[in-house]
Amino acid sequence: MARAPRIDAHQHYWSVAHRDYGWLQPTPELRPIYRDFGPADLHPHLDAAGIDATVLVQAAPSEAETWRLLQLAAATGSRVAGVVGWCDLLDPDAPQRIARLAAQPLLKGLRPMLQDLDDPRWILQDALQPALQAMVRHGLVFDALVKGAAQLDALCEFAAEHGALRIVLDHGAKPPLASGDLADWRAGISRLARAPNVHCKLSGLVTEAGAGWHVAGLRDGVQHLLAEFGAPRLLWGSDWPVLNLAADYHAWWRASGELLGSLNAAQREQVFGRNAVQCYGLRLE
Repeated sequence: MARAPRIDAHQHYWSVAHRDYGWLQPTPELRPIYRDFGPADLHPHLDAAGIDATVLVQAAPSEAETWRLLQLAAATGSRVAGVVGWCDLLDPDAPQRIARLAAQPLLKGLRPMLQDLDDPRWILQDALQPALQAMVRHGLVFDALVKGAAQLDALCEFAAEHGALRIVLDHGAKPPLASGDLADWRAGISRLARAPNVHCKLSGLVTEAGAGWHVAGLRDGVQHLLAEFGAPRLLWGSDWPVLNLAADYHAWWRASGELLGSLNAAQREQVFGRNAVQCYGLRLE
């Protein structure tokens, strides 16, 4: 590849007919994304932005969905370079299940959808150790989907205890951009960034800001992520099609360019692609 790769490090595909997307309901708020989304919907946006490949992330707490995504990813050729799936990490057979999933070359990580769990300290229980050790053995990334100060605090403890596990924080821990009350989030991000095994996705921010979002309203949050993680530990992602609740692909792509305008060319290449390739171990054709 002549130029540096451009990677969308966080996107989804789903089909509502499978009925394992408990969070996805035909409510007024979610109706714009309550339909099937697949490669034919996304590829024009990737082409327009010059995106070479993506990381396809689970959206259902279902191992069946992970196998579907792996099959779909394989069928797209080089456009999906990796899949972050789901596995019941508390299942007694979790190490064996993880081994079977990890045998698929496109499986790069697992995500337990922490934000949907009632216990903010769920990830700190000892019963997870066999599964986490299996993830380390197979070189899998732990994608952390958290929201709120309590979950972010627990993730800080988790990251410090599991230095051998690569962790990627999804959507910058979903800062409360709509309210503007970022004090707790700032403190949590600063603490989490001290763990060298943690990377952070620059994604999902417009959804947190809401339909009336604007670039200026995102700037403080993005600058804090840049200050704490630095360009070498940030990964750009779209969070499409959830993104469609507040913006469109081109609008977020354009806004990201503005928000990262202070970076030099090498740093931009890191955020927009090189970091994702390195962190997830992506193989690009």
